[in-house]
Amino acid sequence: MLRVLLKKEIIQFWRNSFLPKLMFAFPVLVMLIMPWLMRMDISGVKLTVIDNDHSSLSRHIVSHLRATSYFTWVEGYADYTAAVHAMDGGDVDVIVQIPENLEKNLVNGALSKPIAIEANGVNAMKGGLGTQYSMQVIAAQLKSYMPSGLEADKTSASLLSIENRYNPTQNARHYMTPAIMIIVILLICGFLPALNIVSEKEAGTMEQMNVMPVSAGKFILAKLIPYWVMGFFIFSVCVLLAWLVYGLVPVGHLWVILLGAVLFIMVMSAFSVFLANISDTLQQTIFMMFFFLLIFMLLSGLLTPIESMPVPVRYISKLFPPGYFIRIMRSVYLRGSNFIELWPQFAQLSVMTLFFGFLAVKTHKKQS
Repeated sequence: MLRVLLKKEIIQFWRNSFLPKLMFAFPVLVMLIMPWLMRMDISGVKLTVIDNDHSSLSRHIVSHLRATSYFTWVEGYADYTAAVHAMDGGDVDVIVQIPENLEKNLVNGALSKPIAIEANGVNAMKGGLGTQYSMQVIAAQLKSYMPSGLEADKTSASLLSIENRYNPTQNARHYMTPAIMIIVILLICGFLPALNIVSEKEAGTMEQMNVMPVSAGKFILAKLIPYWVMGFFIFSVCVLLAWLVYGLVPVGHLWVILLGAVLFIMVMSAFSVFLANISDTLQQTIFMMFFFLLIFMLLSGLLTPIESMPVPVRYISKLFPPGYFIRIMRSVYLRGSNFIELWPQFAQLSVMTLFFGFLAVKTHKKQS
């Protein structure tokens, strides 16, 4: 009897049009793609140097910073104010400002202003590691100019001044809480609409709905509106809890975050309905949603910076909605960005809302 039952399960498995493909495709995709994405080292840190010394020491520091593979060199900022403005716009991650007479004071054993390293704290991991990389390079160059008899490590450390803009304390909760809010929306608005539709397919109620004189657009809209309301309510609760429990309030306007949340909720719910429309069983839907959830979390900058990924993957990440919303969340919460500064992200989310809404309607099959 056991042999017969096992034979039946094996035959049933291979007759399934989805599971055999998933069995081979999923581990191959995971092993080929994920090691490139889940990197703890950071590269592509955008660095600029304001050299006020113009000495051989400052030139050595600049050349070694430029030669470091972790940095992407940014030129064109002659003064500190212009560099800070570029950091506000996201064009610079780390600013190194070398003071005047640095080499002269070191050689003469006199006190000197410290080298200022200023990092963008909106991306805590990227800014923190970028600061560490630059400190190591600069400290190595300073040691060679230390007068004999001085403790090089302590002296070089005293010549470095570190500041993290937008997140001075490098509080990980301030950086990760917006990402957790987005993950909640992914789970609620990404799973529930799809599970609801596929459950109706398997229960047979979808066939009863199909014979009713209801257009596909109205049917999909009726499916989505409750989850839009539910998603917005849940997001509002998350914002309230972030304030009450962690003391995290947006530096910018709250309405900018709420507008972005509305667009993101609409995008994810429409994408969820699209997956449900092309799925035949609840099992297929769950597998696909878990797969896309993993991709969304890794390719959106929620957990690891996009700049540390290979260049082709950075372009692929632009196809996924969570990346745009996480930029809105962190920029408004930590930097205080306004709608004008973030309009490219809002435009992308609006286009994706229309695109996935169109797919959700077109892939809905009415059967008489």
